[in-house]
Amino acid sequence: MKALRNFLDKIKPRFEKGGKFAKLQSTFEAFETFLYVPNRVTLTGSHIRDANDLKRTMALVVLAMIPALLFGMWNVGYQHFLSTAAETGDIWQNFWFGFIRVFPIIVVSYVVGLGTEFVFAQIRGHEVNEGFLVSGMLIPLVMPPDVPLWMVAVATVFAVIFGKEVFGGTGMNILNPALTARAFLFFAYPKNMSGDQVWIAGQGDAISGATPLGDALASTTTPGSPLTLPDTMDMFYGFMPGSVGETSTLAILLGAVILVFTGMASWRIMLSVFAGGLLMGYIFNWVGANAYMDISPWDHMVMGGFAFGAVFMATDPVTATQSTKGKYIYGFLIGFFAILVRVFNPAYPEGMMLAILLMNVFAPLIDHYVIQANVKKRKKRWAAAQVTA
Repeated sequence: MKALRNFLDKIKPRFEKGGKFAKLQSTFEAFETFLYVPNRVTLTGSHIRDANDLKRTMALVVLAMIPALLFGMWNVGYQHFLSTAAETGDIWQNFWFGFIRVFPIIVVSYVVGLGTEFVFAQIRGHEVNEGFLVSGMLIPLVMPPDVPLWMVAVATVFAVIFGKEVFGGTGMNILNPALTARAFLFFAYPKNMSGDQVWIAGQGDAISGATPLGDALASTTTPGSPLTLPDTMDMFYGFMPGSVGETSTLAILLGAVILVFTGMASWRIMLSVFAGGLLMGYIFNWVGANAYMDISPWDHMVMGGFAFGAVFMATDPVTATQSTKGKYIYGFLIGFFAILVRVFNPAYPEGMMLAILLMNVFAPLIDHYVIQANVKKRKKRWAAAQVTA
């Protein structure tokens, strides 16, 4: 490691101002800070010393996604062997098949996304931030296992440019980049993001490739047909088709524990998302106008990307609300609208994506009104104190 440090110190002057490769300074700094902690310190003004820098924060969030990623790889293989009517492979056969399918998506996401960020950093003369370390993992986890790699590349470029860079880069975006990528593919290439053919890699004819949401939707389109849903515990554990990282609520909750324990995500948002979803589910149960409304609210929590969105997407500190009271309102409305979209608009059974993107846009407005309400309360308190005096 000392030899590597010496090598970097030797070539560093070439990338600094006046050096031969000064235009590539941000690229060099990106690689240097990836290998070592930056040697710069704050020289003026007040500041807080904290060991938890942006790089460590991003690493902890990626670590929290590992359970969902590993289970997702195994489930891709499990669903493949199940659909081909072949004897289900053992744990390593399933995992290896899933790894072969999922790993290229991860590579494309990181290579294309980081490449785009490097280009913009060079054009603007800015540093390359570590923010895409999380987005680069989130994008593969919200994709179907059979998605074409070129679509992942196009969606990633779109997400980085229109989801981040047009707003100023990392920390300035108003939309979650990973959800922006998924939404782009969902509306631009719907056949590759919905239906029964995209959720199982190398699908055979033995079983349907429909997700639980797809099965429920098909049941409601035939009057009098019984509702077709997998067992609740199977959906909780994740033994069903779906996006790579969204099927196992158990693995997602393990990630939630890591995020909450390390302080990387707001438990207030997570809790309120589930509260809003449950309330909307119970309201629909009370109305009971069709079979889709009769789905148990607890089944809604483990279907589709609800749990994944609540834990990893809604809690994005950049696009979420910042005030304490605003976090409760923001999360509650996400859960509420997610179930509302699922039931009222069958064309978009995965309402979590649309609900989070909608509330991303309204998050600043929620914070504004929370702050204004607090200001009015303080003014009334001051006025009352003046009258008493």
